[in-house]
Amino acid sequence: MSARGEAGARGPKVRSDCWIGVEIRDGGGLDVRLQSKVAGMYGDRIRTRVLEGCTALGVSDAVVEVEDMGALPWVLDARPECAVRRALPETEGEFLPEMRACCTEPARRDRLRRSRLYLPGNQPKLFVNAGLHGPDALILDLEDAVAPAEKDSARIVVRNALRQVDMLGAERMVRINQGQRGLDDLEWIVPHNVHVVLIPKVEEAHQVSSVDERIRAIQRERGLEGEVFLMPIIESALGAWNAYPIAAASPRVIALAVGLEDYTADIGVPRTLEGRESFWARSQIVNGAVAAGVMPIDTVFSDVADEEGLRTSVAEAKALGFVGKGCIHPRQITPVHEAFAPGAAELDKAKKIVLAFEQAEEKGLGVVSLGSKMIDAPVVKRAHTVIDLALEVGMLAEGWRTEDEV
Repeated sequence: MSARGEAGARGPKVRSDCWIGVEIRDGGGLDVRLQSKVAGMYGDRIRTRVLEGCTALGVSDAVVEVEDMGALPWVLDARPECAVRRALPETEGEFLPEMRACCTEPARRDRLRRSRLYLPGNQPKLFVNAGLHGPDALILDLEDAVAPAEKDSARIVVRNALRQVDMLGAERMVRINQGQRGLDDLEWIVPHNVHVVLIPKVEEAHQVSSVDERIRAIQRERGLEGEVFLMPIIESALGAWNAYPIAAASPRVIALAVGLEDYTADIGVPRTLEGRESFWARSQIVNGAVAAGVMPIDTVFSDVADEEGLRTSVAEAKALGFVGKGCIHPRQITPVHEAFAPGAAELDKAKKIVLAFEQAEEKGLGVVSLGSKMIDAPVVKRAHTVIDLALEVGMLAEGWRTEDEV
């Protein structure tokens, strides 16, 4: 029997990756042929790991070509596995790197989701230091950012990254593909402590239910515990129309996001900076999310060089009721966080409202006022929301009431 599979990247511009060619043969054992700038230091280790991977996948006779461009061990594990699977599509085994302690933090429903940074699922060089930029979440993308021919490779890379990459406290998100391919993606990520699964191009509630059911089945089959949350992405007129049913389709849903590039294409208009063409859809998604008790998350801002435009876009999103925004470049994270943070005047007003309300309660007063304005329950609730955000991002100390009295 003879079969061949290749995986990975090669060439002078490639870094933190490798290329693998696997030629299955009828005998002769395993022959690893390595080219690497670090062969003198790590050559034996690389060869041993490749041999271990082939054995775990049931391959005993093959020529394995390795061109290493500084790939980390978990990448060196992923590329040969993909090459073997391409040569032998019926391969059932898997070759897993260990699950590092830094990758075992459980998912949490209540946390900040101001920024989520998209990373192409087949570009491991981008994963390693992404957490250093301080995003609230990192999205390992299996959908639009990955070419169709590399979907299988991206699954293995993302799976290994979930087990090995220290995301420095960022929420661990994966965007799956549409339809059946997306349901199949779940087999590669659910057992490896993904926190949130992003479901693209959702138009009806049953799409969310299908993902929920598959996750439940995987957890049951593998004896897994722990939360896996969902974030449906609305990207069409029909999806916007069904915002509330989608947001309420599963208790796993923690947020509802909007994708405006596809939405504006669906309704047949260009996307503009002013955003008048998407005002209804974004308002619908905010209201659907809030009605279902989940977070409304805004679309990405596609012009990486336009920081002023980004800040304007976030300010508009915040005014509409969104609490987070997608990022396609690390430089967008800080402006997004700053724009979603309470302004000085906003925070000062919120503090005065909360203090006035608490003082009125202590005195048994039924009517609360601040200056000449009456304060009712919705105003106090909004003030508490501002205070809570300021506390969480470190703009306000826990003892702020005492400090204000001083």
